[in-house]
Amino acid sequence: MEQRTLLALMVFSSLIVLSETIDQKPAIEIYSLHVDCKVTSRFAHTVITSKIVNRANESQEATFEVELPKTAFITNFSISIDGEVYPGIIKEKAAAQNEYDTAVSQGQSAGLVKITDRKLEKFHVSVNIAATSKVTFELTYEELLKRQLGKYELLIKVQPKQLVKHFQIDVHIFEPQGIHFLETDSTFMTNELTEALTTVQNETKARISFKPTLDQQKKDPELGETLLNGDFVVRYDVKREATAGDIQIVNGYFVHYFAPQEMPVFPKNVIFVIDRSGSMTGRKIEQTRDALLKILQDLRPEDHFSFITFNNKVVEWKSSLLPATEENVASAAALVQTLTARGGTDINGALLTAVGMLEQAEGLPERSVSMIILLTDGQPTSGERNVEAIQDNVQKAINGKYALFCLGFGFDVSYKFLEKMALSNGGIARRIYENADAALQLQGFYQEVATPILMQIEMQYPENSIEGLTKNNFKLFFEGSEIIVSGKISDELDLLPVEIKAQSHTSNLTLTEEANVKEKEQVFQNQKYIFGNFIERLWAYLNIQQLLEKAISAQEEDQKALEAQALDLSLQYSFVTPLTSMVVTKPQQQEELANKPTEADNEKTSSLPAGGTHRLMSGLRGGRRHSELQTGSNRKMFSTVSRFREAVIAQPIASEYPQLLLQLPRQNEIICLNIDKRAQTSVHLLSDPEQGLTVTGKLGHGINHFVQFDINYVNPPVQIHVYTHAILVSYNNNNSWLSWAKSASSTIQGLRVSVEKERSITASLPDTVTVKISLVRFPDDFLGLYFLDTERFSDKVTGVLGQFYSKAQLESDSSNDQSAVERLLRVSGSEHKVSRLHKKDYRLKSDSEPVSCWSIHLTP
Repeated sequence: MEQRTLLALMVFSSLIVLSETIDQKPAIEIYSLHVDCKVTSRFAHTVITSKIVNRANESQEATFEVELPKTAFITNFSISIDGEVYPGIIKEKAAAQNEYDTAVSQGQSAGLVKITDRKLEKFHVSVNIAATSKVTFELTYEELLKRQLGKYELLIKVQPKQLVKHFQIDVHIFEPQGIHFLETDSTFMTNELTEALTTVQNETKARISFKPTLDQQKKDPELGETLLNGDFVVRYDVKREATAGDIQIVNGYFVHYFAPQEMPVFPKNVIFVIDRSGSMTGRKIEQTRDALLKILQDLRPEDHFSFITFNNKVVEWKSSLLPATEENVASAAALVQTLTARGGTDINGALLTAVGMLEQAEGLPERSVSMIILLTDGQPTSGERNVEAIQDNVQKAINGKYALFCLGFGFDVSYKFLEKMALSNGGIARRIYENADAALQLQGFYQEVATPILMQIEMQYPENSIEGLTKNNFKLFFEGSEIIVSGKISDELDLLPVEIKAQSHTSNLTLTEEANVKEKEQVFQNQKYIFGNFIERLWAYLNIQQLLEKAISAQEEDQKALEAQALDLSLQYSFVTPLTSMVVTKPQQQEELANKPTEADNEKTSSLPAGGTHRLMSGLRGGRRHSELQTGSNRKMFSTVSRFREAVIAQPIASEYPQLLLQLPRQNEIICLNIDKRAQTSVHLLSDPEQGLTVTGKLGHGINHFVQFDINYVNPPVQIHVYTHAILVSYNNNNSWLSWAKSASSTIQGLRVSVEKERSITASLPDTVTVKISLVRFPDDFLGLYFLDTERFSDKVTGVLGQFYSKAQLESDSSNDQSAVERLLRVSGSEHKVSRLHKKDYRLKSDSEPVSCWSIHLTP
């Protein structure tokens, strides 16, 4: 019987989680585990090395799982078995996907990176190791630590679940500005384990090492249980002077950190726009009430505020903003305690009402910051439902005057919709996870934006001497955060001047600084704490992050240009980003693919179509699927019932869809065709040599529907690979990816390929049959194939599906009984008894009555 061992290390912005589990039989031994993290000027370079030996007399499977921060980019991974190294290679996503699809078609499995938590994503790979053999896994990733609420935090969650002979965590910190404070904390530390912890610190450096012996790890001297189970935390901040920030330079690249302190806080004019639709019923509305009551207590007396609640109706608490006096806060708290959830979701009306309230507000402080904070858990189901129209309406109304922050509660919401709307209006989006600490997540977000101390910040550098400058204009700066700008310095520059212009609560500021390039570079000479050209890599990392963020709210052409720049940098600096993938080749030439997910990928909810059609079940599906990821159990039915209150008609479940639908030529009869599934088998559906067209399909794992179709044309020589996540068009060795998230079209030598957003793809060529594939999103993503202009098929058409267009005849019913439930169908010389069933028609765009069809099962 095969045994398995699992090694999991979770690391985020400031978090590393180590977790290993092992069977009762100790055949697989993890004899060494080392996490080496070098933090140089906030830029963290982490190498995780795990060494395993198979002490059994048979081969065993070892699984390596690393949960790393969403903000991190993997830069390297390798597997070493008995001296043989299997490296990961970073490629453009399309090229890597193409290789991977080939590998999958040969029966190899996928090891993908998936989001598992609000701060984490999981890297997973497995490998078989022979008896007595050893394997070493090594993963490297990099990230720029983000300062929040006045500190950087490194949290290491330690859960080995066994004794590890060589267990070691090393954290090296080098901050040229000086370390202001450094502290460590732990939930599992004992007197014995304290002896394994050492901290060495001077003005600019710190090293924290945790290296417990086997005896120190033991919970009981007689047992093999480990004490290492809990949190290990390192927190620190750097020293800052009242200047224009700190500039650091290495090998011609600079980074500029700016985080002013002890400045007066702007009064805020804040409108809370709270969703109280039916889907917020239960725990969500309770947690929202708890969070809002705490937030109200944090308002400053000089702040002005108001509440707007909405379902299918928009309700203003007061007709204008009120000062945050003790009396007004108490009145608002009384309202919050009465919040109940029912009805639909009019996001457009609620936001436009909030903007209108700010526009008409009187008596607000002259120098103040106005913001709207939206909290919603669903799709727009009332009022304007077209998400693109909502985004456009809100942006035109705000017109750059206010900041919009969007909080998406759970997974029924379209995060992509909220993110674009927030970024287009000077704010950010955040997902609130449906955990026990959801109220704390809401409070934590508010604390981050509660203390604006600067606005309209411009970081100015000599234009002719700096290349590749990252973002240098910022709308708002909040106390406890940090502005970071980076760029490349021209060779002839000796002094780097900087000028910062900004508005504070009391005045307009101008701060200047001048950095001596050679002197600054000397700071990092011969420092063993740093890793090579770290500022250049920091510059590339920051550039990629900002380009991808900018692309979210850009127009289509600009979006492509921004993504192309980000892709070039990703490949040049070997980062696994949303535009690249890592191909990992394992023994026996097996391949796995590591992609970088985004928060918008972390849901199965399909965005509302541009036309505004509400697809209720897509929202239900997303909530259910990700609730399982979070809690390990199915979502409570209460929340599901609440979502039903917001829609008129629910879509049928996927089992009501056939695998394939076709209309018999010259007969007004519909056939529902189901193919007996055979794992890892590509089904030859149709081939017509006179049409120059071949179509194959692939059934999914754990789902009895097609998840991939491949359309091949002879002239022009074009291949279209349709997946549930995207579409790949190949022509003359050039690959082009099309997304389901937006409508698009292209023409190649007369062949027109068009995508209808979140609905279908059509391939049409003059005088040739038109191929159409529908995308269905519930409960598991799958694809439905059908053809138009089928009279153009020749009598040479073949294939499991093709034979019905040339060699199929449904026996006529002499009684002409329209209610007959069985008929005889002759196909390619064989006779099949078919039954009349009612199935959902995936060819249609909206809810409809089931289609009546003759059902047949075939084995290819």
